[in-house]
Amino acid sequence: MNDKTVRAVHLPIEKLRSFAGNPFQVRNDDEMEQLIFSILSQGVLTPVMVRPLEKGEYEVISGHRRVHACKKAGIDTVPALIYCLDRDEAAIALVDSNLHRERILPSEKAFAYKLKMDAMSRQGQRTDLTSDQVGPKLTAAAIAEGESVSQVKRYIRLTYLIPEILRMVDEGRIALTPAVELSYLTEQEQRDLLETMECEDCTPSLSQAVQLKKLSQAGELDMDKIFELLRQPKANQKDKISFRVDELRKFFPKSYTAAKIQDTILKLITEYYRKRGREER
Repeated sequence: MNDKTVRAVHLPIEKLRSFAGNPFQVRNDDEMEQLIFSILSQGVLTPVMVRPLEKGEYEVISGHRRVHACKKAGIDTVPALIYCLDRDEAAIALVDSNLHRERILPSEKAFAYKLKMDAMSRQGQRTDLTSDQVGPKLTAAAIAEGESVSQVKRYIRLTYLIPEILRMVDEGRIALTPAVELSYLTEQEQRDLLETMECEDCTPSLSQAVQLKKLSQAGELDMDKIFELLRQPKANQKDKISFRVDELRKFFPKSYTAAKIQDTILKLITEYYRKRGREER
């Protein structure tokens, strides 16, 4: 946009709208409580960055956590800087203003890098920085300072994971590299993998993830192959008894997930043990 004038104002919170597709989460955690306390004691020290929308509303570009903290604190207005930016300019500014944060989840980086890459592509900056190919016209530094081309590609691949598996990556249950391999599985294959992981109470190693990807690309991956792979012993793995999901389904309602089946079996075994103990007294 041609008008680059910046205006400093105070805006009613009710007029502010979250950036559509914001990849950065706003969490009600200890840091949020500290931010609320800081705002109540010192006010909002850094203005939020917004862009004008229709009907007198504004879209937040930077400052979603500050706006949320003000709402929680019962504050009605916030200091703001109004920038006349189009959607793509705003997306790039949003990503750049949040990547410096100390704690960023893998999923946040993944969708942030993709958001900025797509915005730059629409601006006519041929990035050729897709999840599978990186062209010479735009280095990874243009997306995220300090990240290599391969690392940016790996993070963007995470956007192909189903939410449940991506959550495991955020929780540290699945490492980045095996997660990237799993991202090449189809959605249904990932659903089958998720069910097997829940049933077996395990996650694939890098070696297993590579094998799953190869089977998927060959069109040979099904529930039986997933189950067979995940049952392979891994280092430091404790002994345990396992059952195939299809062996147990006939005993439970169709609506039961693998996790629900496991929970029910454990409850039945616990009750049986208690009953036997009473009978032996």
